[in-house]
Amino acid sequence: MDAPALRRDVRTRFFIISDTHGHELSSKYDEHADVAIHCGDLTTESKIQEFRTAIDLIKSINAPLKLVIAGNHDFTMDIPMFQRKVREANPPLNPDLVRREYGDYGEVRKLFDEAKDNGIIFLDEGTHTFSLPNGTSLKVYASPYTPSLGDWAFQYHPEVGHNFALGNDVDVVITHGPPRGIMDMAYSGERAGSPALFEAIARSRPRMHCFGHIHEGWGARLVSWRRKISEKPSHLTDIDNGSSTVVANLSHITPETGMEKSTTSHCTGDTNPLTAGSQTLFVNAAFEGTEDLPTQPPWLIDIELSLVA
Repeated sequence: MDAPALRRDVRTRFFIISDTHGHELSSKYDEHADVAIHCGDLTTESKIQEFRTAIDLIKSINAPLKLVIAGNHDFTMDIPMFQRKVREANPPLNPDLVRREYGDYGEVRKLFDEAKDNGIIFLDEGTHTFSLPNGTSLKVYASPYTPSLGDWAFQYHPEVGHNFALGNDVDVVITHGPPRGIMDMAYSGERAGSPALFEAIARSRPRMHCFGHIHEGWGARLVSWRRKISEKPSHLTDIDNGSSTVVANLSHITPETGMEKSTTSHCTGDTNPLTAGSQTLFVNAAFEGTEDLPTQPPWLIDIELSLVA
């Protein structure tokens, strides 16, 4: 009888960014990562040239695998929404002008298909598995959907909710928006995160959940879960705040330091090691900032993934 395979964890580096909105990436962000992640809002107006700029940005990241999702500003990738916007425009739009500025329906997706040779993979909603060069297997759940009453892409009515179908064996969750209660406080003082997303994350407990959307929520927090999760999980009841750690937020950066990479490691033996199954590292990686701080640091995050030997 064969001996069971031994499982051990391997340090894996992630470059995480979101909400670039047409910004370029400084050449100082050239450190190698195993996986790069872009959490959506590649553009501001979803124009075809903005997507080309965003793809060039992603190509410049030093990682063999680059995972990308859409955000609410990337409405031409939500083809039914794009068609509706064109159809409902008053006065009617010139088709040639629409094609020149935004491309044909599905043209942006073709740009990403052509970028696969550069390691860029555009993710639709769902679960995806990848074999990494360091010998680990990465299972990702991705979703571009955010709650809103507005007229943007990949959105749902807050009262209707959304089914974030996470399994219990997902390593990393990539969404455009935050879960309710975690780095989701808007300038208005109101929380803008999704309760449905928080419920799904609390039940699944992935190693890491990265997102953007709420620019002022930039930061990272290592959350410890309570031993028993509620029937209807909430950030008010299911987080062990006493054992959780704020890794960084906007109070930690200034206009002088804002362009430096934010590098943290959560592996065995590090200052804040991540315990799989009982903790989740949440990362808001919104890159676009304010007039005082136009861009916010991308993240370099080390976590451990399982290797079957």
